[in-house]
Amino acid sequence: MANIKSQIKRNKQNVVARERNKAVKSELRTRAKNAVAAVGTEDEEAELRMAVKRIDMAASKRVIHKNQAANRKSGLMKRINALRAEA
Repeated sequence: MANIKSQIKRNKQNVVARERNKAVKSELRTRAKNAVAAVGTEDEEAELRMAVKRIDMAASKRVIHKNQAANRKSGLMKRINALRAEA
């Protein structure tokens, strides 16, 4: 356990940030899954837009790196386009 006051505060801040980042990353996975599941329905465009928006927001808040955001969007679009081609 830290004895220095500033380190104690920093540890508390790290816990809060870790929980927030965990929630954001979990939401990214959920939104991507919902977008893939919505292919072929009337909600397809809205789900895809929301997934891309959340990925961009996570990158802007530096929860994920901007290149990681680009990779995730690219992979999501490839998956969705492949499912559209099948149907």
